[in-house]
Amino acid sequence: MTTTAHSHLYVGKTAQLSRTVSSDDISLFTDISGDRNPIHYDPAAAKASRFGEIVVQGGVTSAILNAVVAEELPGPGSVFLNVNWDFVAPVRPGDVITGIVEVTEVRTDKPITKIKTKVVRGDGIVVLEGTAVCYTMAMDAEKG
Repeated sequence: MTTTAHSHLYVGKTAQLSRTVSSDDISLFTDISGDRNPIHYDPAAAKASRFGEIVVQGGVTSAILNAVVAEELPGPGSVFLNVNWDFVAPVRPGDVITGIVEVTEVRTDKPITKIKTKVVRGDGIVVLEGTAVCYTMAMDAEKG
């Protein structure tokens, strides 16, 4: 059985996921990316920066949006075609972050969806905001 790629989508539909960011996320992201910026590791360097303490890489912050898009909205089979994100506040180990997406446009000729995106810390501060365009491939439900 094949599912329709995006027939369940409509303008205004939202989805969100939350997770707690850890120091391990910094290490794991460093292994993937090679980003060894001292503000992620060195307490003295981080304290001397405008952030005042250790902050996680932007890729760790934005990764929650990958999860929302792939798991929730538009859902399985979705990939980013374009992202336009502003990182407006830091995320630190121990912070709970919530990725939120809202459908702003659903194309009828192609399985393409435009979404508004944001990531919010547990204290209510928006740390990332912007937009993205997703393409959603129909997935064979029997293959999982």
